[in-house]
Amino acid sequence: MNDILVLYYSRNGHTAQLARLIARGIEEVPGMRARLRQVPPVAPVTETAQPPVPDDGAPYVTKQDLADCSGLALGSPTRFGNMAAPLKHFLDSTGAEWASGTLVGKPAAVFTSTSTMHGGQESTLLTMALPLLHHGMLLLGIPFIEPALTATQSGGSPYGASHVAGPKGENAISEHERELARALGRRLAETTRKLTTSA
Repeated sequence: MNDILVLYYSRNGHTAQLARLIARGIEEVPGMRARLRQVPPVAPVTETAQPPVPDDGAPYVTKQDLADCSGLALGSPTRFGNMAAPLKHFLDSTGAEWASGTLVGKPAAVFTSTSTMHGGQESTLLTMALPLLHHGMLLLGIPFIEPALTATQSGGSPYGASHVAGPKGENAISEHERELARALGRRLAETTRKLTTSA
């Protein structure tokens, strides 16, 4: 089995839901397995370390997860048109992996959630892609052959899967958003399988 790391930060659960849908899409491809992981929260005062096991959701990510994975899906809610600080904090700690080429040549995709339609989804997806390019990863998006990409009235773009949660988090993930998240997972898994098979 080839593991694809689905790594995310989620404050209110919407990004975590997208992560699970992407994982489902990954596991629809024979021989592929999703490894769900999250990054711990950060705070201005860090006198107390986070417990090694979160209270709920996926386990916290380790650097070994990066080494073990054959591909990566990276997700975060939007914070002022950019990824949330906990995910950026984790990525900023991957200098050794960058120097050793741990992620070079592995396919990657990105996903996000915002409270409003124009709350910075596309800029967040693009800025999450930048460190992955520095790591030498091969970025994948969602092609317009996916019918839901032109039909969606909420989240989803060619840059990655997304969800419009609503100002109070009241919106459930729409059917089109679900379809696009699973499609992104399948595309990532299919590409990963082709690359690992031909290597």
